[in-house]
Amino acid sequence: MTTKPPFDPSAMTDAMKAQAQQIWLAGLGAFSKAQQDGAKAFEKLVNDGISMQRKAQSTAEEKIAEATQRVSQAANQLSERASGQFDRLEGIFEERVAKAMQRMGLPTAQEWQALHERVAALEAALGKKSVAPAARARKTPAKTAPSKKATAKSAPSARKTTATRKR
Repeated sequence: MTTKPPFDPSAMTDAMKAQAQQIWLAGLGAFSKAQQDGAKAFEKLVNDGISMQRKAQSTAEEKIAEATQRVSQAANQLSERASGQFDRLEGIFEERVAKAMQRMGLPTAQEWQALHERVAALEAALGKKSVAPAARARKTPAKTAPSKKATAKSAPSARKTTATRKR
């Protein structure tokens, strides 16, 4: 009887060759599938990246808008405070200047305004009256000039008054 060995080495090599062939073909199939799916996966990743970028951009724009609004509100508040402080300082300055002018005996703004109004009223009143005296002056003969003796007599008295004022 002939006995067969428990395994046939030639049969094993054929089976191994067939199995290696199948592994090789599976690898090629996986590579081919990866190439096909890889392009699709790449496109999907690009699209996902675009949508993520848009979301990040919109979120950033919202945050920038909020920050801008906060900064403008803070600037407005500071501006209001500053103008209030400047108004207060201006009031204090005006009060001190008015007190100093009062101590020096200078008239206030209201007194100046009242004086201007009085002068304007007097000018208006004189303007109406000056028309009539001017017409009369033309009709009457001109007065004669004072003599030299009269002016010489009045001059020493003027000198005495100025001399007494200096004392």
